[in-house]
Amino acid sequence: MKHLKACGRLLGLLFHIARGLWVVAWRFPTLPPDQQQARVQAWSLALLAHAGVSLSIRGAPARLGPVMLVSNHLSWLDIPVLHAARYCRFVSKSDVQGWPLIGTLATAAGTLYIERSSRRDALRMVRSMQEALAQGEVLAVFPEGTTGDGRTMLPFHANLLQAAITAQAAVQPVGLRFTDKATGATSFAPSYIGDESLVGSIWRTLCAPPIEAIVHFGVPEFAQERDRRTWALHLHHTVDSLRRG
Repeated sequence: MKHLKACGRLLGLLFHIARGLWVVAWRFPTLPPDQQQARVQAWSLALLAHAGVSLSIRGAPARLGPVMLVSNHLSWLDIPVLHAARYCRFVSKSDVQGWPLIGTLATAAGTLYIERSSRRDALRMVRSMQEALAQGEVLAVFPEGTTGDGRTMLPFHANLLQAAITAQAAVQPVGLRFTDKATGATSFAPSYIGDESLVGSIWRTLCAPPIEAIVHFGVPEFAQERDRRTWALHLHHTVDSLRRG
């Protein structure tokens, strides 16, 4: 029965992705930005439902930009979870742009891409983020740089915070957690770390009992003369507290 239900979820998920690609190809070019953002948020919420994941929001997401969301990183689900909770433009590694299907959807959702191995590209990205914040946009970053195991958090890379410091924009810490909806225990089904494959992580998620994605928004804050490393350490502690709360 578990695998049968997972197959049903998978079919629904594939159909939903195909429909999203159709919307991106034929409808997005004619829609104004606010309607595009609303479509991305609604599509992400529906994707979670197809995967057997419900959404619980704690705290209040920033209503307006400029603001940078800073979150821990657990799973391939993190991006649709945050999109469902509050539309934002993600900063992601350049590899994602070339991924079949996912790259097309990510680009349509406004993702900014960075070549992490290139210092020059990192500087370019900071300037692009600064410009986006100056235009009042909401950005989102995963400062750990990769997915963690859900038990402890990896150190935060501080370089992307420079965009918020230069633009004098607020940063809103966000804690993510996945739980078994019936028991409230932490669910590691959506994890995607180490040698795990994306396909294996997706299938494990689809086979799992109903999952609740908890998004805990903290209070937006400014650098207040802190340098980016000091600020990163403070945000790491805050996000760690939010994901446990």
